[in-house]
Order: sequence, then structure tokens, then C-alpha cells
Amino acid sequence: MLPMSLEKRIEADLTAAMKARDAARTSALRMAKAALKNKEIDKRAPLDEAEAARVLQGLVKQREEAIEHFTKASRGELADKERAEIGVLRSYLPAEASEAEIAAAVERAVTETGGASPKDMGKVMKAALAGLQAAGKPADGKKVSELVRKRLGG
Repeated sequence: MLPMSLEKRIEADLTAAMKARDAARTSALRMAKAALKNKEIDKRAPLDEAEAARVLQGLVKQREEAIEHFTKASRGELADKERAEIGVLRSYLPAEASEAEIAAAVERAVTETGGASPKDMGKVMKAALAGLQAAGKPADGKKVSELVRKRLGG
């Protein structure tokens, strides 16, 4: 039996959440399903698993930025709602790379590319992200960028 695609899993879980009258989960899954459908329409072709995962990662990133803004505006209840949505979305994503895994990927990238100064940051970033992606460990570009900058003395 083939594993269910990300979109099919979200659809099945949305139905289950609606039947269970789980409003928060239903809302988060509807938003994810709509974002996936919009991306599919933009692309004019079905999404593969990697593209679907990138869409969900984008939604997580949007929620993280919203939490930051709500926290600054002292709107804790809205920030909590966003955190709950992040929890639902992350359950469909592969585990992110740890700090140690990112650091190891940055070191490998520096060695491979011969990066020595801040002007080599682009090359090193590209190699580090590609290495993490190949290992099936997606990472936040911001975290990778910070470690590359520290490593290259930027």
C-alpha cells in the first residue's frame, strides 16, 4: 500500500476534525488545504510532496511572524491561536534539522566551497541548504544564515 500524499492526509484529517467538532484544528487544516490548492492553481499542475511541504513551511513562517507581531502588540490570545496552528502544520512536515545538524552542514559547505570570507556567504548558504535538503532535514534559512555569518566572520 502506498503512503498517503500530504494533500490526501490533510484532507482526511480535515474531515475527521470536522466530525469531531475540533474548531481550531479544522480552521488550521482548511487554511493549509486552501494554500495547497492555490499553489496548485498557480502552478497549473499537481504539487509534488516537496512543493507541498514548502507551502506548509511558508505557512509556518507566516504564523511565526504573526506571533512576533501579536506579542509586541500585547495580544496574547491571538499569539496562542497562531502557536496552535503552527503545531497542527508542523505535524505534517518532516522534522527540522537541529542546531548541531545545521552547524555540521555549514562546516561541510565551507570545506566544499572553500568559503573564507563574508563575500562567500551565498555559495556556502546554497551548499549548506542543499546538503540539509538532501539529508531530508529541512532547515530555516534564517538559522542557517546566522551560523554561516558567524562561521565566515560576517
